[in-house]
Formats: sequence, structure tokens, C-alpha cells
Amino acid sequence: MKYLIYQKRSFLFFFLFTLFYICNAQSKKISNTKITNSEIRLTSEGYRIFVNEEPFYIKGAGAIDKSKIGTLAKHGANALRTWSTYYGMEFLDQAQELGLKVMIGIWVGLERNGFDYNDEEAVREQLENIRKRVIELKNHPALMIWGIGNELNHHSENPKVWDAVNDISEMIHELDPHHLTTTSLAGINKKYVDLIGNRAPDLDFLSVQLYAPIDILPELITKSNYKGPLLVTEWGATGYWEVDKTEWGAPLENNSSVKADLYLSRYQNSIVSQSQQVMGSFAFLWGQKQERTPTWFGMYMPDGNETESVDVMHYAWNGEWPKNRTPRLHDFTLEGQRAINNIKLKAGDTYNAQVEATDPDNDKLIFRWEIMRESESQKTGGDAEYIPETISGLFPEQTDSSTSFLAPSKPGAYRLFIYVEDDYLHTAHANIPFYVED
Repeated sequence: MKYLIYQKRSFLFFFLFTLFYICNAQSKKISNTKITNSEIRLTSEGYRIFVNEEPFYIKGAGAIDKSKIGTLAKHGANALRTWSTYYGMEFLDQAQELGLKVMIGIWVGLERNGFDYNDEEAVREQLENIRKRVIELKNHPALMIWGIGNELNHHSENPKVWDAVNDISEMIHELDPHHLTTTSLAGINKKYVDLIGNRAPDLDFLSVQLYAPIDILPELITKSNYKGPLLVTEWGATGYWEVDKTEWGAPLENNSSVKADLYLSRYQNSIVSQSQQVMGSFAFLWGQKQERTPTWFGMYMPDGNETESVDVMHYAWNGEWPKNRTPRLHDFTLEGQRAINNIKLKAGDTYNAQVEATDPDNDKLIFRWEIMRESESQKTGGDAEYIPETISGLFPEQTDSSTSFLAPSKPGAYRLFIYVEDDYLHTAHANIPFYVED
């Protein structure tokens, strides 16, 4: 028995020693790598970020899922953006291995979620907590930019938030003179450009986040009278607050092919075209999350499959399409009607739906259908939402590009989803809201 105990202890010691050796070696490898120095210069081509003396136009995306960072590099991106420092070191380490630079987000209290910028003690405590995270991460070689807060102007009235942002920026620059600071605004207008210019002058530049209005970004920049350098730190699919709704209030989501077309046109017409001021961008979202639907903003599906928007960003970043592309949707109807028609069904009755899709590579297509309850969330600004219930038992076992289904037995608002998949981990998607009556 003593011999067995000794064996177990020896094995445990060996395991812990090995783990310590690996972690220590990795830590030394990171610490011995040159700290990235980032700065902004005005060149003949406009404002540019320079990383270790080399111009660096940001081709990136926002990421919340560490497992997707590898695909970001594979598709030709050179940077990623986070919203907090929670998994900061893990994101930075992985980015370093893949040759990516990081705009690390610093989460700052939101007035709409109850943070009071008149509470001086709470503001001081927040600053000290952020200081600890800056000290922990500031020397990492993958770090490029500190993003202080996210859309602090969204549903916010207290201008003291910008005093706090300036204090955070000054603290960062004191501890870390090698990296840039910015804050990301929801939209851009003269009111906030002037307010931040007066209250947060320590920031190195401004960042903006727009969805449908990205189409008129050049006009908005002109109207704001902002002459300095910019990043677009969120942009992508048209938001659920910007689209038409059914008479019962369900927003009408574009299908994945319409979204992909918008990603490409918005990148070319509103980001790359503004290269005198815009120094690059982070597309939203390189991953998946629930916001009104599980498919609204994510460029990935819940099962990890890529959507057509990933294809588009691959093309935007590389100038060529990926070797295998995602199926493309052309039309989607329920009883011959589309989402705009305020479709109402009778509980328990049978109905038909049809989708038209093709594959650029002529791959075999698989059709998967689903019905979910309509989200009742009223949250905004990307705050966490619950995932609505999926209603099972409504479809036949085998489905194709057309199918029949039973309307749910309980009255209320629902969505019919279609997912069109190939054998290469790609998915096209669309949905139609409908209302079930007795």
C-alpha cells in the first residue's frame, strides 16, 4: 500500500513539475518576445497605425469564442477585437501564436445597466480594477490597442462617463506608453465628437460602430466634423432595430446571402473607400450569439459551421474566394408568402414551405428545418439574451428543399428556420416569423 501511495505521489509530482515547466517555458517565450509598439502617423495615404515601425491596416473581426481565432487567421485576417479582459491572456497568447494583433477590450460600467458615474467611490474602484488588468497584460507582444468601454453613449446621459474614460486612458498611458487607446461609440455625430474631444482628450483616436448607417459613413463623418483617425470596431448585418417588423413586432431578418452581399458592399464602399481617416475595421461577429435570433449577427452557426459572410470576408481580406464556398439562398416562402406578409397560421393545421438554394461548387445540399418561439427580449446593445424554445415534432423525419409541417398547438409568435448545408461545414440560413391563432 505504501508503495502504491508513493507511486501516486511520484506521478502527481512529475505531472505538476511537467505542467509548471511547460507553462514557465511558454511564459518565458512570451516575455522574451519584443513588446509591440503601436502608434498613429499621418502618411500620404492618410492616417495609419504603425506596429513596430511598419504600417498596419486592420483587417479584423470581433471574437468572443477562442475556438474561432484559428479560423480568423486562416481566412486572412491580421487582427481581432475583444470586449473585455476576462479571457485576455488566453486570447493574446493564441493570437500571438497565429500572428494576429489584438485590440483588447476593457469593460467599463454602463449607465443603462445601473452604473452611476456620480458615485465617485464606484468610479475609483473601477479604475483600480482596470489598473490591475492593464499591469497584467500590457507587455504581451500581441497587444496593439486598448479599447476603453463599448458604446458608452448608448442609452447614456451622464457626461461624466467621458471623464472616467479619460482617467483610464491617462492611467494606461502612464503604465504602458507602447500602446494606443480608443473608445467605441455607437454611431458618430458632432455632439459626441465634441464631448469626447473636451472631456477625454487623452484618447489617441475615436472608434465607431454602425450597422445599417455604415452605408452612409462618409456622410456621417463629414457631418460630425471629426478630422482625426478612425477605426470601425463593429459593423456587419443590418440590426434588428433597423428593419421592418410584422404587425406583432417581430423584426424581419435578412437571409444569409443578403447579409453576405451587404458585408461586401459595406466593406468596399464605406470602409476601404474612407482610407484617409479609417485605419481598418473589425467585422461583427466572428462567432455566434443569440440576439433576437441565434443567426442574426453571427458569421458562424451554433454548431460551428461557417456562413456566406465568412466567404465574403475571406475575399475582402485576400482578393480571392475560399476554395469551397457556402450555399447561396435565392428565395424562401411559407405557403407562397414571404416574411413581409404578416403570415398567420391556424394551430395544428398543416402548411408547406419551400426554399430555393444553389451551391457555387455544386456540392450536395442538406436541408434542415426548425421552428422556434419568437424572442420576447427587449434588451439592447448586445446584452445577453435567452435562447427561445425550439418546438419539436412538427416536421416529417425526412425533409428536402420543400416540406410540410404542423403549426404549433399553442397560439403565439414563432419563426420558421431553414438551414441549407453542404459537406464542408458551411450553412446558409433564413427565417420567416409567423403567428399562430386558435
